[in-house]
Order: sequence, then structure tokens, then C-alpha cells
Amino acid sequence: MSNDTILYTGKTTTIGGREGNARSDDGQLDIKLSTPGSNKPGTNPEQLFGAGWSACFIGAMTHAALAQKIRLPADTAVSAEIDLARGDEGFFLKARLTVSLPGVDRAVAQSLIAAAHQTCPYSKATRGNIDVAITLA
Repeated sequence: MSNDTILYTGKTTTIGGREGNARSDDGQLDIKLSTPGSNKPGTNPEQLFGAGWSACFIGAMTHAALAQKIRLPADTAVSAEIDLARGDEGFFLKARLTVSLPGVDRAVAQSLIAAAHQTCPYSKATRGNIDVAITLA
């Protein structure tokens, strides 16, 4: 038996795939989807994944900063680029995260990024599965 504690379960349903709609069970998310590069209204899974990972990564850096008894700047930002690519073995993802920690000493910022990459659930889920590059702006 596991000692895991479920903190939250996000429930969504998508109808129509990349040209459909996605909605959460609580109605907080209700979005139109469109294929990347189609210029049709809506977002795509790569943008949603980047937004989720960025938000989670900032949360992980905040946790790491608290452990070091420092506060992240209010304008902390993480920009995510999620590539949808195709190779010999089919489709795959690649990711680049660019972290902005204005006013934070570079060595401290790098330590926060390293700690966050070890604890962020999105980083853990992708580790060893996709090519990920994280840089400090």
C-alpha cells in the first residue's frame, strides 16, 4: 500500500482532438483547440503543456527559495518553448525553458533552477523522455 497523498486531480475532457474543444469538469477551463500553425482560433496541446510546466516550475523555484530563506522577485518568469517534431520513429517533443529572476545573484538563481528541475512534477515526468534545455535569462 502506498503512502501517496493525492493533493489535486485535474479532470478534463477533450472532444475533437486538435481541432476540438477541451473543458474541465469544474468549468474553469473551456477552450477551443486548433492545430499548430493553422492560424485558426484556439490553442494547442504544446502551448498548454508549456503554460502548465512554466507555472509549475515557478512554484518549484518558490519552494526552493523558501528553503534557502530568500524570496523570488515578483516579476519572476519562465518562458517555455515546446517543439512538436517528427523523426524516424514518429512524433516527439522537445522543450526549452528560459528562466528570468531579475535582481537575483546568478549563482543563487542557478541553484534555484537546479533545485526546481529536481522537484517540479513536470520536470520529473519529462526527465529522460524528451530533450530539455533550461537557461537563465
